[in-house]
Amino acid sequence: MRIHVADHPLIAHKLTTLRDRQTDSPTFRRLADELVTLLAYEATRDVRVSPVELETPVAATQGVRLTSPKPLVVPILRAGLGMLDGMVRLLPTAEVGFLGMVRDEGTLTPSTYATRMPDDLAGRQCYVLDPMLATGGTLIAAVNLLADRGADDITAICLLAAPEGIATMEKALGDCRVPVTIVTAAIDERLNEQGFIVPGLGDAGDRLYGVV
Repeated sequence: MRIHVADHPLIAHKLTTLRDRQTDSPTFRRLADELVTLLAYEATRDVRVSPVELETPVAATQGVRLTSPKPLVVPILRAGLGMLDGMVRLLPTAEVGFLGMVRDEGTLTPSTYATRMPDDLAGRQCYVLDPMLATGGTLIAAVNLLADRGADDITAICLLAAPEGIATMEKALGDCRVPVTIVTAAIDERLNEQGFIVPGLGDAGDRLYGVV
């Protein structure tokens, strides 16, 4: 498993405001959207392209276009929805699937309650959107589901990650046949007893959409 921390001043600037408890939901949503677009730029460095011939107004030349099958973007509901617009703005031709997962607050174990994506993902690059890589359980389940459906390259984009979650994923996915990459804005200090990232930014879903 490959970890990429996007070290850029604009990313650090936007993340600082996201962390601030005084940042309201509209501002949080806007900054999360902008931050995801910056992270998506890093995450798509290895997106597959093929050469094409074309005519400019001046001369014939060569360029590249995204290959088929199209990449699949998979936000994990509900907080991952707040990352979707920022991702498809950079990758507008991608298809979008949805994965609904919820974490039991007592056991911290994730369970899947909804899936909306193709059954056959053979040859597909997949980009999973989940704001927080905390315990790692949700992303492990998502990666395994995508791999079982045939995805051959999986990148998870997270606003923040915890060392414990990264270690858990590395252990759980050690035998995974599919290459997995984590792209994040920062790796924080630790998890607390409730499974929240410290210092973190709180519950991303609540800060995006309010407490429901």
